Amino acid sequence: LDRFCRFNQSDPCYAALGHKLNVLMVLNTSEYDMKIQKRINYNKTTDPVCRVKNDTIKKNECDLYSNRPEVTVINGTLIINPVIRADSGNYTVDLSRYSTETSTDLEDLKVNVEAPIGSVKVSIICSSSGVMRVSCSSEGDQLLYSWTLNGDSLMDGNSSIDLDEGTDKSITCSVKNHVSHGQTTINVKPCT
Repeated sequence: LDRFCRFNQSDPCYAALGHKLNVLMVLNTSEYDMKIQKRINYNKTTDPVCRVKNDTIKKNECDLYSNRPEVTVINGTLIINPVIRADSGNYTVDLSRYSTETSTDLEDLKVNVEAPIGSVKVSIICSSSGVMRVSCSSEGDQLLYSWTLNGDSLMDGNSSIDLDEGTDKSITCSVKNHVSHGQTTINVKPCT
């Protein structure tokens, strides 16, 4: 579930809660003094920052990742392992080139942290009216459900579906989000 993102990418960066996130900032770190900033109030003087020089986080100039020894920079890549919920947000990097004393802001990167899919569970309840309700559940954030009955797709999006009481086939519930996926297949027997 390790994730790889880069500044200047147009899509949001999705990171799996409790896993590793690699964010490429710049390829040649020896030319730059970098300042990573999390945009909270969009105020360059008060939003938390972290300065990086020669692939080393300057601990005395890093309120963004204070008390987070699991955050490092290697070869111009910010590595967070493990990711926590507070890592969600908008980030920018300011690059100051040593040789020319010029400064460049990279495009913002939006980081969304999601809990990965846990085990997928399927249950069946037979009602007195003859309807078989099949329900699917899982841990995780931003869950998307899809169903197949004997390999044929059924409607997507709901965590439960209703089947005819005489259904005697295998049904699969698939669950996914931006960082992981899971599925479970069970054999459905007619309600008795």
